[in-house]
Amino acid sequence: MAGVLLDMTELTELWMDASALALAVAWDIALGEPPNAIHPVVGIGKVISWLERIAPKANRFAQFVYGLLVALLLPAVLGAGAYFLAQWLKEVWIPLYVVVVAILFKTCFSIRGLQASANDVRLSLEKNDSSDAARNLKSLVSRDTAQLTLEQSASAAIESVAENTTDSFAAPWLYFAIFGLAGAVVYRVVNTLDAMIGYHGKYEYLGKASARLDDLLNLIPSRIAALTISAVSLLTRDNFMRSLKVLFKEGHHTESPNAGLTMAAMAGALGVKLEKVGHYVLGVGLRAPLPADIARSIRIMKWVAAFSLLVIFALLYIHHFFFNNI
Repeated sequence: MAGVLLDMTELTELWMDASALALAVAWDIALGEPPNAIHPVVGIGKVISWLERIAPKANRFAQFVYGLLVALLLPAVLGAGAYFLAQWLKEVWIPLYVVVVAILFKTCFSIRGLQASANDVRLSLEKNDSSDAARNLKSLVSRDTAQLTLEQSASAAIESVAENTTDSFAAPWLYFAIFGLAGAVVYRVVNTLDAMIGYHGKYEYLGKASARLDDLLNLIPSRIAALTISAVSLLTRDNFMRSLKVLFKEGHHTESPNAGLTMAAMAGALGVKLEKVGHYVLGVGLRAPLPADIARSIRIMKWVAAFSLLVIFALLYIHHFFFNNI
């Protein structure tokens, strides 16, 4: 009898998490992002901006230590808050748990927003409006977009779509399946820290810990996402073998140990050269990308999301019925 009760408990928890995941994805597809005024990630960004303003300015070692503490403590505090909130909601009312967790989890990932931003760039390029394309690209990339050619703008958009198959949904979904809402929140906080302060120049020492932690958290998700891009190219009638070839030959040509993998897989699948001038070229010898290739990259990204979602549901099952019995 005890075993039956345990199984029923696991079944209930699986249903709760699977329902929260399904509701969050449905919300993203139907409604997209919540307004900035109530978006938790926007709020996290404001906290990071404040922490950056009060950071040490002169001493590099002090900047590194401060950045390390921020990279460890901010995700830990917010992740712990998410964990205890989820545990409390389970005790209060299961439907409330499903709704609240779905709402908070939705803010940790975005498919519709990524698609919309990339499509905005595509439409601008199809009208040969380079200034409008440059403005739209700012929501996708951190590089200076003002001087990019039309081909370079198309490349930047495709690179962002490819890289964000990891950052925007594959990684937060994976951490949700393994660690629940807390895992997704910790990932999103670390990823936001990396996006805001985890790069060279002004934040060389302040953001070093955030950048390395983000690299660590993306180590497995990025490789899964890259292989999935290659796999779904069979379904989209793109080039599977070339995707694998460019992935394994050129995927490590970027400074990031992760971002180049999904970009290389996408370059090979589409048969285009993706280039950030002065930094890397992926798909050497292939043609320059066109605006229509942005639409093709979005189609691949959506197939990756669909396939990943099936895998995440399977991982939820494994997590609740296997690891809970170890």
